[in-house]
Amino acid sequence: MSAARSLLRGVLALGVALALWQGVVWASGVPPFILPGPGRVGATLWDNAAMLGEHARFTAVNLLSGLAAGVALGVVTALNLAMSPGARLLLRPMLIFAQAIPVFALAPIITLWLGYGAASKVVMVMLVVYFPVTSAFFDGLMRLPPAMEDMARLMRARPLRRLVLLQLPTALPALASGLRLAIIYAPFAVVIGEWVGSSRGLGYLMLMANGRGQTDLMFAALIVLAGLSLSLFLAFETTLRRK
Repeated sequence: MSAARSLLRGVLALGVALALWQGVVWASGVPPFILPGPGRVGATLWDNAAMLGEHARFTAVNLLSGLAAGVALGVVTALNLAMSPGARLLLRPMLIFAQAIPVFALAPIITLWLGYGAASKVVMVMLVVYFPVTSAFFDGLMRLPPAMEDMARLMRARPLRRLVLLQLPTALPALASGLRLAIIYAPFAVVIGEWVGSSRGLGYLMLMANGRGQTDLMFAALIVLAGLSLSLFLAFETTLRRK
């Protein structure tokens, strides 16, 4: 019942947004190459479905690959930091310094090093995902409740046993929060990577359409990207509810 209500609210919100969009187009009288109406964008979306699907597949593969790599690297780094004081001494200052550098500013350098193919897009997503996952998971691992801390000390639990039995279960909500942020940021990273240098992908298609004055196609690519991002987020939330 709650799922049906959520779906109904989503449909109503979408309807209101489309109505407002069309109202702005009618009231302002702007030409279609500045702001096309939802009907025009919908027709473009239908007419170019095959092309949009091909570019969306390229973007989706890079997005998922970068997410998987960034999450895996972030989890491993957080575990190493939690287990090793030496790693905290050496790596944590480097992580703090690296977070001060806007990852998006590295996009031209990454493209120069790795080329216009999929590798540069995957690395961009991986870097954007890596920091929130590492930071959130590490904080969760180190914030053991005082009662559990006292119990571990009383039982003289070894570091590995303490990590597996106490720290990991306690840190899972923090990891979930980091993953939510990663899923939100990842689409921006892959699109910026495609803007900087690519011959495929939704970001490339948006840039090409903008240069040719095909604003309706640019909006259509943006809608497909939003649908891809929303599907990924909903899939993650659904998985969490089932656990």
